[in-house]
Amino acid sequence: MILGLITLLQDTLLSKADSLAQATNAAAAPAPQIHLIDMLMKGGVLMIPLGILSVIAVFVFVERYLTIAKAGRLEDNFMPMIRDQITTGNIMGARSLAKNTQGPIARMIDKGLQRIGKPIESIEKSMENVGKLEIYRMEKNLVILSIIAGIAPMFGFLGTIAGMIQTFFNISITSDITLGTIAGGIYVKMITSATGLIIGIVAFIGYSFLNAQIDKVVNKMEASAAEFTDILQEPTR
Repeated sequence: MILGLITLLQDTLLSKADSLAQATNAAAAPAPQIHLIDMLMKGGVLMIPLGILSVIAVFVFVERYLTIAKAGRLEDNFMPMIRDQITTGNIMGARSLAKNTQGPIARMIDKGLQRIGKPIESIEKSMENVGKLEIYRMEKNLVILSIIAGIAPMFGFLGTIAGMIQTFFNISITSDITLGTIAGGIYVKMITSATGLIIGIVAFIGYSFLNAQIDKVVNKMEASAAEFTDILQEPTR
C-alpha cells in the first residue's frame, strides 16, 4: 500500500511538472507579429487608389513648396538699390535691376516702374493686378492637396464598409460566427480606414503649411509695394 501511495505521488508530481513546463513554454513563446507591408497588403483593392493619392500628395507638396520658397527669396538690398536708382532719376537702371531679379516681388516692382509718370492710383492698380497673378501662380495645384485631404478618408471608410459586408456575407454562408473569425475580418478591413485617415491628415497639414508660406510671401509683396509707392513720392536728388 505504501508503494502504491509513493507511485501515486510520483505520478502527481510529474503531471504538475509537465503542466508547469507547458505553461512556461507558452509564456516564453513569442507573440504573433505582422509587418507593416503585410498589413497594408491585406487592406484590399482600395489600397491601390489610396497609394496613388499618397504619391500625388507628396509630389504636389514638394513641387509647391519649392516654388513658393523660390518666390519668397529676395536679396535684402533689392529695395534700397531700387530707391537709389529712382531718387537719382535712373529709371532705366531700376528697370534693368528689376528684370534681372527673379521672383514675384521683382516682377511687381517692374510693372510699377513701367507705369512711372502716370497717377499713383494707376501705378498701384497695375502692381496689384500683377500681385494677384503671382499669388495665383503660387496657389496653382494647391487645391489638389485639399481634395486629397477630403476624399482619402472616404476611400478608407468605403474599403472598411466593403470588407464588413464581405465578412458578414461569408458568415451567413458558413455560419461560422466565432469571435476569431469576426475580429480577424474586421481588423483587416479597418486597415483602409486607418490608411485613409493618415493620408488625409498629412495632406491637410501640408495644405495648411503651404498656405502659411504663401501668406508670408504675400506680406513681403505688400510691404515692397508700399515701400515702392513711398519712394515714388519722394523728391528726386
